[in-house]
Amino acid sequence: MFFNTLQANAQTRIGLSVKGGNSDLREEIIGVLSTRSLLVEGETAPQGLIAAAQADYRRIVAALYSEGYYGPVVSIRVDGREASELSPFAVPPRVGRINVIVDPGPQFRFGRAEITPLAPRTELPEGFRTGEPAKVPVIEEAGTAAVDRWRELGYAKTEATSQRITASHPARRLDVSVGLNPGRKLRFGRLIPTGNQRVRTDRIIEIAGLPTGEQFHPDEVDKASTRLQRTGAFRSVTLTEKLVANPDGTLDINAELVEAQRRRLGLGVELTTLEGATVSAFWLHRNLFGGAERLRFDGEISNIGIGGDNGVDYSLSVLYGRPGTFNPDTDLYIRTALKHEDEPLYLSDSFEIEGGVTRIVNEEYKFQAGLGLLYSHTEDDIGIRDFTLFTLPFSGTLDRRDSDLDPKNGYYLNVEATPFVGLDGSGSGARLYADARGYRSFGTQEKFTLAGRLQLGSIVGTDVTETVPDFLFYSGGGGTVRGQPYQSLGITLPGGEEVGGRSFLGASVELRGQVSEKIQVVGFYDFGLISADSMPGQGGESHAGAGIGVRYQTGLGPIRLDVATPVGGDTGDGVELYIGIGQAF
Repeated sequence: MFFNTLQANAQTRIGLSVKGGNSDLREEIIGVLSTRSLLVEGETAPQGLIAAAQADYRRIVAALYSEGYYGPVVSIRVDGREASELSPFAVPPRVGRINVIVDPGPQFRFGRAEITPLAPRTELPEGFRTGEPAKVPVIEEAGTAAVDRWRELGYAKTEATSQRITASHPARRLDVSVGLNPGRKLRFGRLIPTGNQRVRTDRIIEIAGLPTGEQFHPDEVDKASTRLQRTGAFRSVTLTEKLVANPDGTLDINAELVEAQRRRLGLGVELTTLEGATVSAFWLHRNLFGGAERLRFDGEISNIGIGGDNGVDYSLSVLYGRPGTFNPDTDLYIRTALKHEDEPLYLSDSFEIEGGVTRIVNEEYKFQAGLGLLYSHTEDDIGIRDFTLFTLPFSGTLDRRDSDLDPKNGYYLNVEATPFVGLDGSGSGARLYADARGYRSFGTQEKFTLAGRLQLGSIVGTDVTETVPDFLFYSGGGGTVRGQPYQSLGITLPGGEEVGGRSFLGASVELRGQVSEKIQVVGFYDFGLISADSMPGQGGESHAGAGIGVRYQTGLGPIRLDVATPVGGDTGDGVELYIGIGQAF
């Protein structure tokens, strides 16, 4: 009998022999061996190894059953003795060799495979039919699919009333017959919250939006749970159905809640050699008036310690949010902000107030619309000017990334449109912006990730001299072109004035490679083009930067270190350093 050694150390070796040489089955068995896991961890104590070997009989048989082998013979020999016969009170001083011998026997196939009654349009797994391998997971999947379909039609208390599984060893056949009782069709009853101490019960019911009186559907329970979780007011949310329906055909839902801490404080730091240090902080109150309202103060000081044309910027904003306003998937927000921006091409002091709604269509797509008032006092090469604008900001986000901070696959799209009406002689027009990002991982265990980003921006309806400088577009720095000085690229007017452009085209590409569990290396190239025309890419000047980076994975996301240098355009030279948290995009 031939054994392949799976694991070895100075004291103990373990080998596996599978009759028939089925490689897929062999991998399944290797994956469940607790003896191998102990040896991988460096365990050599005989008592622990023998106990693991005795437990492996059941684990191996369960793995074989899951693949349709219902007549296996399993032998585990510890230094030549069957593990099942070893006494825990007479443990040898050491274990030198563990041999696992498996004869899986024949694979059984389905003879009879039926579940009755089935709801209309029930989709059972392809493998659950006569002649297919009789795998346990397929049986479980079929039963779950049948019950779930009845539940989707309102029969919340569907249950299996009979289950008969018979194995015929001579015929190598497994007969499966399951009987279901859908019960009666039910409607949603009350949502009954428990565990809430500060959030009012009436607001919990309003935010959850459980459709009381309507036909039961499990998706509505999931939606109600998600709505409560995204308020941030609860540390945990568990929605469960009452065991027994009400006499009137309604089914109450219990909501077991654990409230989160009411207040939270956060601090962030980012550093680049071109833009200096950025320090930000926020203070959050999660349940302001007892209705899961959020009040958040954000403060930021940036461009610290760099001097030159780029002075210190600071901002303070206050955001109030009320979930479940107008309907369960619409949140109300009111935001105010004060900003002082000392940028290379302009100096600005501004105040903004905005109110609107955020509509959550689903967990991937949401949009926001509001009304705002912006006042800005600016100074640039054109002169000192005041702007007063009435704004109608709109934005939509589609996020299908597998992670916010470190995406491996998927894509992200954000579109913004801000029409503005000038007051007191200011110009009227609109600011448009789009940000598209895509991610694709490949290679063994997806160790390599190709990431791309495209940014487009445009000002329509006003000339650069009539547009508030903060609305114009600039290129250079960590958010656009790494390696180029911050906001170093704009446009030059016929009179020699340097200002922002009416359009922006930015593109970035990164190749990320995982070299260890914690370390990732990155190569990147960034490109930016600013134009006086409102059509992105129409004329104008461009620059580019490239470099390499390192990411160190933490529980809060990757710590980012990028080194970049200009590779196109004439707005910068030298090598620049960027440090932050999370991927660059």
